[in-house]
Amino acid sequence: MSKSIAGAFDHGKAFIPFITCGDPSLDVTEKIVYAMEEAGADLIELGIPFSDPTAEGPVIQAANLRALSGGVTTDEIFDMVERIRQNTDIPLAFMTYANVVFSYGIERFLERAGKGGADALILPDVPFEEKGEFDGPCRKYGVDLISMIAPTSQDRISAIAAGATGFVYCVSSLGVTGVRSEINTDIGEMVKLVKEAGNIPCAVGFGISTPQQAGEMACKSDGVIVGSAIVKLCAEYGENCVAHVKRYVREMKEAVRKAGR
Repeated sequence: MSKSIAGAFDHGKAFIPFITCGDPSLDVTEKIVYAMEEAGADLIELGIPFSDPTAEGPVIQAANLRALSGGVTTDEIFDMVERIRQNTDIPLAFMTYANVVFSYGIERFLERAGKGGADALILPDVPFEEKGEFDGPCRKYGVDLISMIAPTSQDRISAIAAGATGFVYCVSSLGVTGVRSEINTDIGEMVKLVKEAGNIPCAVGFGISTPQQAGEMACKSDGVIVGSAIVKLCAEYGENCVAHVKRYVREMKEAVRKAGR
């Protein structure tokens, strides 16, 4: 596990916000990163846009399309991360899809990501059993390849957790990302199985949007991941979204912090 990813969980429950790079622009994305860190974010997920993001609901799908329509490229996102690294060492995880990495070249992508300052990579369309071709280059360039478990993982959870690096991403609900009014999955049982297999942090994502939900999920895990609710703010306020995102992240981080007391 990279020291950066481990450090995100060193000071209590972690809050992990997600944004889509280039929505509404890369300049604004960079400002959002600094604002979210100031608001208490412990690790930030940076979505690299893809034309067919199969794990995403309509909110993040639309953000991907807006970013791509605006002309954002993977190289420009790497450049942005290199600029960010001149100003902060907050842990950063790329979230994208296998085709993005394949088209760029796996070795080339991981070399640029690792040397540029990314700490982790999340590929929601790559099953644990098929991660091998990404795993080697990730380790070579110091990038944690994050494993995901879902309510349907069941008997596979122990095997996934035993081979995981960075943290385990616990998917709270079946289906795609998006805001949900209720989360009924037995997160506590998922986390218990992970902890029995290995000493690695567990962060819960998919469907979390309110401080109450964040607090409840933080009580059962080591951290909370929120994406769609933040991306909705970017869509609603456009170039003026930074202050709104910062306020939201501060509220969510406070809920997560209280859960850890």
